[in-house]
Amino acid sequence: MFLEFFGFREQPFGVTPDPRFLYLSPAHREALASLYYGIESGRGFLALIAKPGMGKTTLLFHLLEKFRHNARTAFLFQTQCSSREFMRFLLAELGVESHDQDFVRMHEEFNKMLLQEARAGRRFVIVVDEAQNLDSSVLETVRLLSDFETPRAKLLQIILSGQPELADKLASRHMAQLKQRVSLLNRLTPLSVEETCKYIHHRLRVAGYAGPPLFTAEALLAIARFTEGIPRNINNFCFNLLSLSCAVRKRVADLALVEEVIADLDISQHVTEVAPARQLDFQELASMMGNHPPSSSAMPPVGVDRFDSLSPADARAYMQQLAGQLKDWQHNLDRVAPHRSSSRGKRD
Repeated sequence: MFLEFFGFREQPFGVTPDPRFLYLSPAHREALASLYYGIESGRGFLALIAKPGMGKTTLLFHLLEKFRHNARTAFLFQTQCSSREFMRFLLAELGVESHDQDFVRMHEEFNKMLLQEARAGRRFVIVVDEAQNLDSSVLETVRLLSDFETPRAKLLQIILSGQPELADKLASRHMAQLKQRVSLLNRLTPLSVEETCKYIHHRLRVAGYAGPPLFTAEALLAIARFTEGIPRNINNFCFNLLSLSCAVRKRVADLALVEEVIADLDISQHVTEVAPARQLDFQELASMMGNHPPSSSAMPPVGVDRFDSLSPADARAYMQQLAGQLKDWQHNLDRVAPHRSSSRGKRD
């Protein structure tokens, strides 16, 4: 294990959304501050949009940690569900079992909890992660939750977090009422080359590393370019790179090791390296079918280079003709096979 080899206290490039490892790039810092202000000022609906792997969940865990002592919070991941299932998941996250309750009863139970927290002077925050997967009817259910309020303040703060498809849903015409209630919309952008280097050093430091640099400057630049500044990609790449470095007993990862990891991880390169299947020649096909060449009517039109230049209509007509020809060949083979067997028996 490379933890001992490099002197790490823990895995620096894990896959779980651990708030301790959160690196606040300018975009992440701005989004965190905006969400915190939105909750503090009781804005109701907030949204966080980013591509997969940008650290949305980690940032949201970090945000909720700030409200741990003065707010009731719920973090929902189950977004491919019906409205009733959504309410059941929500109540379960809040510690209330509701398997036998109908939808109206669950709403009443939730409203009661909101009022209790409000009387206690505590905020109520719900985070819905991967919200782009919510059906429109469920999004409408979420919108109706925000109707729980007093004349002076919203009783509930809701953060919708998701991929760019969520922004598309909110922008659709039938989601106009929900979009109007989203007072703050934040986006996360990929890390720059400089931010990628700082991100890597930050995670190494949190993991307990205090030694000399583990990556050459050229290696860091190649990592930043290949991973496109997406934190999840950076984590996966650095994990593989450090594993390889440990395997070959090198304490500093150079460009050669980076290029080797790139060759292993670049799926598109492996796909292009696969040799294309060889096309059978028409005469080869004929020989495989029992040395009965296809008739001239089944050949592609004159001047056409096999299938490459056939129009869809020509290709369809050709394949129909060839299918009929194949049936004739099979019929002839079936007729000839018994005679061949009997003649071989006589010779034997």
